[in-house]
Amino acid sequence: QVQLVESGGGLVQPGGSLRLSCAASGSIFGFSAMGWYRQAPGKQRELVATITDSGSTNYADSVKDRFTISRDNAKNMAYLEMNRLKPEDTAVYYCYENFRGFGYWGQGTQVTVSS
Repeated sequence: QVQLVESGGGLVQPGGSLRLSCAASGSIFGFSAMGWYRQAPGKQRELVATITDSGSTNYADSVKDRFTISRDNAKNMAYLEMNRLKPEDTAVYYCYENFRGFGYWGQGTQVTVSS
């Protein structure tokens, strides 16, 4: 059974940084595509960034040049480095794994950007 556990969320001031981590288990991680999504109150869940099994990345326009997605296949981990955070980045951030055509979600971690 695939399980994803996010960590690293919290409260940060505008302009600050956070690093989210996603620990994956139950799959052949090196063959999975990974992603980060977020959902703000009253809004739909939206794509933040993705990374393929070969390391190709894709970002939402709103986070380009501020966020970086990465993965460590040896540790079964995915990361989201978030810099120059803005209040509009406030949301619950979810880790996503696509393994053999099936999608799996973590439970989410709250990120709040506020002074």
